Amino acid sequence: QLVESGGGLVQPGGSLRLPCATSGTTRKAYDMKDYAIGWFRQARGKESEGSACISSSDNSTWYQNSVKGRFKVGRDYSKNTVYLQMNSLNPEDAAVYDCAAEGLFTGCVLYVGPYDTWGRGTQVTVPS
Repeated sequence: QLVESGGGLVQPGGSLRLPCATSGTTRKAYDMKDYAIGWFRQARGKESEGSACISSSDNSTWYQNSVKGRFKVGRDYSKNTVYLQMNSLNPEDAAVYDCAAEGLFTGCVLYVGPYDTWGRGTQVTVPS
């Protein structure tokens, strides 16, 4: 029910913006503002880790320490999307990035447990 886009190849120090949108296949429009959204990433050979999330109650945000100051998660109400703006990318940021939604809690967390709706991911490549 979620679709990520915006991935690709970027040189170290570059930027990417990843939108997370509804897939458009559900009968009822999925209003993203009603859901906490988490961004997770999984590098090859490593476990998935939470990078950033935004709450549904007041748009509070949380970030993994390694991306603080470089990544920003936000909502684009005009497009009904949640984006992950990634700046100063380095090879350690290379991974498949997934967005996930959770509708029961007012906050957000950086672990997968509460999230029940996921996208298929978008690949971000940063060469060393």
